[in-house]
Amino acid sequence: MQKSYIYLLSNSTRTMIYIGVTSDLKKRITEHKTETGSSFTRKYHLEFLIYFEEFSEIHQAIAREKQLKNWHKEWKWDLAKSINPDLKDLYEEL
Repeated sequence: MQKSYIYLLSNSTRTMIYIGVTSDLKKRITEHKTETGSSFTRKYHLEFLIYFEEFSEIHQAIAREKQLKNWHKEWKWDLAKSINPDLKDLYEEL
């Protein structure tokens, strides 16, 4: 089975948050950083990986993404801060 991921991106001022799902986290974040990712992330400069979760199957990741997209904004920030209190870019740790 190929691993899958959900991830949270933010901008440099940490005022916006984006949730995505992918089967290749490093490649997908690289796309966001080089502005070849989604038009939404490109428009708002959402290129800083502040949180991610790994899953063994894509359907689990998709279900989690849907769940998180229904959360209040503050809950998403709290989730990211629970493992990344300073909201630093985790990209280099991949």
